[in-house]
Amino acid sequence: MEQLVSPNQSPLYQDRNFFDDNCALREQVGAAGVDAAKADLSRFGAAYGAAAMLDHGRLANIYPPVLHILDQRGERRDEVSFHPSYHVLMASSIAAGLHCSAWDGADGAAAHATRAARLFMATQTESGHMCPTTMTNASVAALRSEPEIARNWLPKICGRAYDPALRPWWEKGAVTLGMGMTERQGGTDVRSNVTSAARHGDFYEITGAKWFMSAPMCDAFLVLAQAPGGLSCFLVPRFRPDGARNAVHFVRLKDKLGNKSNASSEVEFHGAYAQRLGAEGEGIRTILEMVQLTRLDCLVSSAGLMRSGVAQAAHHARHRFAFQKRLIDQPLMRSVLADLALEVEAATALSLRVATAFDRAGTDPQEAAYARLITPAAKFAVCKAAPHFLYEAMECLGGNGYTEDWPLARLYREAPVNAIWEGSGNVMALDVLRALAKAPDAARELVKSLQEACGLEQALPFNPANEAHARAICDYLAKLAAAAALARRRPDLADAYVQTRLINPVGMQYGARDLSQREGKLIERILP
Repeated sequence: MEQLVSPNQSPLYQDRNFFDDNCALREQVGAAGVDAAKADLSRFGAAYGAAAMLDHGRLANIYPPVLHILDQRGERRDEVSFHPSYHVLMASSIAAGLHCSAWDGADGAAAHATRAARLFMATQTESGHMCPTTMTNASVAALRSEPEIARNWLPKICGRAYDPALRPWWEKGAVTLGMGMTERQGGTDVRSNVTSAARHGDFYEITGAKWFMSAPMCDAFLVLAQAPGGLSCFLVPRFRPDGARNAVHFVRLKDKLGNKSNASSEVEFHGAYAQRLGAEGEGIRTILEMVQLTRLDCLVSSAGLMRSGVAQAAHHARHRFAFQKRLIDQPLMRSVLADLALEVEAATALSLRVATAFDRAGTDPQEAAYARLITPAAKFAVCKAAPHFLYEAMECLGGNGYTEDWPLARLYREAPVNAIWEGSGNVMALDVLRALAKAPDAARELVKSLQEACGLEQALPFNPANEAHARAICDYLAKLAAAAALARRRPDLADAYVQTRLINPVGMQYGARDLSQREGKLIERILP
């Protein structure tokens, strides 16, 4: 039977190069000092935009992970099984170093920025499997508090051959690490944790439970527990040193709104073997070294999701006709797409600029101050913007966008997790206030430099001493930093962003702002 041609339906968004197609990403990678050719970012972009890879992302979410608590004999199994597509995604991202390339030296001085560019693209293919790669990469910051433990684990963390088997970590060529911080009674207030750690010579045994423990299929976990000296950070492997299974018992997997491909669990520890990271009582300080890096990934991933949304909206609008005209040629649709494009231009610039600060913070106090203050502000603003942004992109596709057959529904469900994970909005806002209070002179100089880059002259328009102003301060700092980052390569677009987001903001609705005849330029930059 002859196949009918779909009437007035846009072709599938696939076989795209996520790097070559993205003007903003290419420009901001250059501003970050990344050698795109050496890093082979074009090849990476083609691989993650391929139809087969996108289909693996779809399948990994249709068929979510399953927890097997017991085996057929009734003995503890505590194993998570995944659809084969999930393993394809993990193998590809591990081979690309998304779990370790900030540390193994392969990307040189711009390692965090180079990795951020890859993460920005990979999350457009499938976001859930970024959870274990993100935590593994960030765990190194905490492991370094105990040099001997770091020496043992780093060669495995930096391995590039994905091994999903449940067996002792020392038998594997590459490992992944997860994290368990929060408990049912306290959530963000980790000082209320009651999980305990009893010392036995050179190791500890952990007893208690975690309400959220991410990526239970990992080879080890960073866990907060109360030791005799106070709340402390521990490394809890799946296997004890003698090769026996560690007493890490999973209770159930969380049934989440999105992030379906990734397993998140509740867990109990029954005298589980653990090694301490950092001093007793310094658990929050130790694990925050890791959390700062995971916040960077939340920011980058949200920007990547936004890029995927606007690209798919523009792709659809190019091919869809309504009232005898292509959608992309109709003034109101052009206003919406251009406004979305400007927002993602700024989010892309800000993400790469924050990653650059991580690369330079060790040798440059001003960059360290930037990373400390702007990371939580940017995480707050961009991660909160993503769900509304993706809703608007979804609406560009009409009814198709609202169905699970098309990718926008998954992106929309995926977006809120980054705003919640690793510190919700209020946590980020309070963190910004702490940074302002701890180093007010450095913060004042930083804000002044950002304002100068944007052509603004004004004091911080909110009172940092008033906790009720914390969210407004976060939003202002993030927008200011985004405009300054955008100005590095696109001062014309930075000016439009400053005018519409800082000087004369008009509500929250995309398409309602005056872009001063820049619609054509912005739309052209979405897709070549």
